[in-house]
Amino acid sequence: MDLAKFIRMGVVLMEEQISELTKTSGMLGTVDMEIFYWWCTAIMVCIHAGFLAYEMGASRAKNVLASGVKNILAFAFIVPTFFFFGWWIYLAFPNGFIPSADGNVGLPWAPEMGPNLADNATGVFWAAFVLFAATTASIFSGAVIERIRVSAFVILAIVLGSGAWILAASWGWHPDGWLVKEWGYHDVGCAGLIHVVAGFFALGVLLNLGPRIGKYNADGTANDLLPHNVPMVLIGLMLIIVGFFGFLGACLIFNPGAQWTNIYGQPATLSSYAFNTLMCFSGGIIGAWATTRDPFWMMSGALAGIFVAAAGLDVWYPPLAFLLGILGGVIIKPGNDFLVRMGVDDSVGAVSVHGFSGMLGVMAVGILAAGYPNVGDAPPTSFIGQLVGLIVMILCGFVPGYLVSLALKAGGVLRVPDEVQEVGLDLAEVPSKAYPEAVGSKSAAALLPAE
Repeated sequence: MDLAKFIRMGVVLMEEQISELTKTSGMLGTVDMEIFYWWCTAIMVCIHAGFLAYEMGASRAKNVLASGVKNILAFAFIVPTFFFFGWWIYLAFPNGFIPSADGNVGLPWAPEMGPNLADNATGVFWAAFVLFAATTASIFSGAVIERIRVSAFVILAIVLGSGAWILAASWGWHPDGWLVKEWGYHDVGCAGLIHVVAGFFALGVLLNLGPRIGKYNADGTANDLLPHNVPMVLIGLMLIIVGFFGFLGACLIFNPGAQWTNIYGQPATLSSYAFNTLMCFSGGIIGAWATTRDPFWMMSGALAGIFVAAAGLDVWYPPLAFLLGILGGVIIKPGNDFLVRMGVDDSVGAVSVHGFSGMLGVMAVGILAAGYPNVGDAPPTSFIGQLVGLIVMILCGFVPGYLVSLALKAGGVLRVPDEVQEVGLDLAEVPSKAYPEAVGSKSAAALLPAE
């Protein structure tokens, strides 16, 4: 064999090996991406374990299982409805109310919406968004415990989780959303897109649902309807924090072979999220502890601290995130007290913890990160852009929450009868007992049906 032929054979062999290594490396990157969102989704399930414990603990003993059943059903109904139309809404409506053909890949019969060896991304992205949607419904769930009909709650949860919030996300979280392209809206951790939307959706429902029996006296003064199990509430809130690490991780885009980006395509790192999430988390606890000394509000402050910093987690300097967290912990108890004085009975303070804190989070970016450059032709962040986005988020939550609950109220199917509330929803709705040794002799058969 002459030398030239030997060299040519060596070159061909090397090219084949390089091609194979490139193919293998690319597939490894794709699989790594798939694994990342798989485990983010699994961790996010902790959010729902947390909400389950939180709401059951926050209920009085006579309502504990009914609150749990409602929370479980929210998760169960969001998954199929998000498959059939929620994902399509996100992909089809970034420009407003007129759907685009880009959403066709999200229709339930599209090839992308099932097993497809050529597509490692759609399923895991869809799964992450499903958990975002279910989180939104669970935020609303706690506010209305102990007096809402299960059937009405399921309808409202679907409207919020597979409709209202995902439309807001299409406008303000989709990289081509009109709030992003026209106003430079920046909300990487969904302070507005989830927490403001869910908080104000809950407010709209609460205005029609009314307070629990016994919450207010004849003179308008309010009574404390205390949780039956505060330790369970605290454990639930801590589980929600665990789940939020999966949630926030899934808010980043894994780009095999390249730097992370946020949902808008701007460079980002998991490290920035790690710094700022822990700092605002601890700040929220400290702020609530300093002003209330109440363990319930301390752990709620941990959540509020994250929400106040969430919109700018990719850009905050960690001490600033800490200060924002403290602010979140400080404002939630006065915010809830204000609602109580206005006659709004929010059983767990969800409107204040999520809605009010989320408002501060959206506007913090407009005040403290104005001018942050966007990608492509989108304008940089600005105070006005964040304010416009905030108004849209409030409306996306409040309007459907108020109107749909008003229709349910008009039909007489929003609220359980007062006599059922007095003896407890568990006897009327659940064929098992949470604490058999503590339950009286009344039977569900003696009650008016809750449904």
